Amino acid sequence: MPWEDRPASCTDVAWRYSRNPVIPRNLIPRANSIFNSAVVPFKDGFAGVFRCDDRCRYMRLHSGVSRDGLDWQIEPEPIRFEAEDPELARFIYGYDPRVVRVEDRYYVTWCNGYHGPTIGVAWTMDFKTFHQLENAFLPYNRNGVLFPRRINGRYAMLSRPSDTGHTPFGDIFYSESPDLNFWGRHRYVMGKKGDGWQSTKIGAGPIPIETPEGWLLIYHGVLTSCNGFVYSAGVALLDLEQPWKVRYRGEPYILSPQTPYECMGDVPNVVFPCAALHDAPTGRLAVYYGAADTVTGLFFARVPELLDFVRTNAMA
Repeated sequence: MPWEDRPASCTDVAWRYSRNPVIPRNLIPRANSIFNSAVVPFKDGFAGVFRCDDRCRYMRLHSGVSRDGLDWQIEPEPIRFEAEDPELARFIYGYDPRVVRVEDRYYVTWCNGYHGPTIGVAWTMDFKTFHQLENAFLPYNRNGVLFPRRINGRYAMLSRPSDTGHTPFGDIFYSESPDLNFWGRHRYVMGKKGDGWQSTKIGAGPIPIETPEGWLLIYHGVLTSCNGFVYSAGVALLDLEQPWKVRYRGEPYILSPQTPYECMGDVPNVVFPCAALHDAPTGRLAVYYGAADTVTGLFFARVPELLDFVRTNAMA
């Protein structure tokens, strides 16, 4: 997996890839921007689903592969989801995907256009053919993130109920399903907090990482500034068997928009994490994030250090 050691001059718990952005906005023809995308280990390398807004500014999802997680070959044509129900087959838009392997297949969740934004769900075995299931929830919802295993025998997902537009609010909820079609047992997880970086809204980021202490969740938080929204990344620890219970939640962010490619773009001042590669033996973590809704960046951390960070800097 991609990795760079922390620079000697850096004391932060997370640090950026020195050659960011790892994916430029124009890697494929007709792309306006490539950001808020998700990757997973696949065969002898990596595969992913990428948000690629085209030059008509339509939001589309594309598949891609890489041998090293750095040099990506993204399919120039969007994914065409196979759906048995014609009602689902009418693709309107798709954005901000997450990808996770659960048991024998890879599942994709994304913000799917169906009379407003909701959570689309599909599975694939080869990142070439994608089988679309029922939308998980009614509109309006965003940031659907599946857990990497069943919890108490059920599939589990985090999501962020929202509204029709560029949501000025939002809290994280937990839901369960016996079959990935019917969802229920909804539980509140956590909401906006304080007057700082996560005071307007929050949303789950990469797939939660299982540790002996609980589920490590990297999430985004939003501050409303005099110049608009500012998106940063933080960390929380959820209970292992009851993930709607928050054990610790970090008060400071771990990454905020500070570089030119995070502060300048189609939507300025955005750090939006969507995927994490975890090497359990070493604790290494490589996190892919959208930067300024324009390009894809990469930052690194170590899971034991993030666990220590969230305990030491937990909110009261």
